[in-house]
Amino acid sequence: MILYPAIDLKAGQCVRLLRGKMSEVTVFSDDPAGQARRFVAAGCRFLHVVDLDGAFAGKPMNRDAVAAIVAAAGVPVQLGGGIRDRATIEFWLAADVARVILGTLALSDPALVKAACRAYPGRIVLGIDVRQGRVAVEGWTRASAREALDLALEFEDAGAAAIVYTDIERDGALSGANVEATAALARRLTTGVIASGGVATLEDLRRLKAHEADGIAGVICGRALYDGRLDLAQALAVCEGRAC
Repeated sequence: MILYPAIDLKAGQCVRLLRGKMSEVTVFSDDPAGQARRFVAAGCRFLHVVDLDGAFAGKPMNRDAVAAIVAAAGVPVQLGGGIRDRATIEFWLAADVARVILGTLALSDPALVKAACRAYPGRIVLGIDVRQGRVAVEGWTRASAREALDLALEFEDAGAAAIVYTDIERDGALSGANVEATAALARRLTTGVIASGGVATLEDLRRLKAHEADGIAGVICGRALYDGRLDLAQALAVCEGRAC
C-alpha cells in the first residue's frame, strides 16, 4: 500500500483545508518544492499534489508551484485540481506530471475521461469525492445525484490507473479514515482504490492496510503529517508492511 503525502496548493503555499472549505485554511509552508524534497528524503515514493485554486477556478492556477515540485521531487507526482479539458490533461502530462486526477470531468464529460485513459495508459486517475453519500464536483462546491459506486463502475473498463476516494466530511478533520466505505468500494472494483480523508493515526493506516487484498492500493495523508501527529517514518513502515 503506497503512502501519498499530500501537498495542497493555495496561492503558491502548502496548505490544508478543513472539509474542503477555502475559508478554513491552515498554511504549513511557503516552499512547496522544499516540502516535496523533505517528503522524498524521508522515503516517500510518490507525491499527491492538488491545485486548490485550480479546483475552484476550473483551470490551472498554481503552475509555477507544481512545476517546482515536479522538478524537485525526483519521484512520480500525481496532480488534481482544475483539470477539465483535453488540453490541460496534455499540458500537465507533457510537463512530467506522472498522473493527472480527473474528478469533475468524470461527470461533465465521461467520454473524454475514457478517451484519455486509452490515450495515456497508467496516467489517468479518477477522483471520486463524496459528501453524505453523493459525489461532489467543482472544488466540492456542487453536489451531484451520483453515488460513488455507480460512478466508479461506469469507468471500470476504461483503464484508469487508480481511483482516489475522498470522504469530504473527514478531509482535514483528523477524525479517522472511512475504512468501511473505502473497503466496500474497493471490493466491487478491479481498479485499485486510494483512500483519502481523515487519516490521523497509525491505527488508521493499519486498518486500511488490512484491506489491501480487497483493493485498497494506497492512502493519502495530509494534516496529520504536517502537524506531527503522524510520524512519517512509522507511517511508511506500516504501509509498506515493515511494521504492525
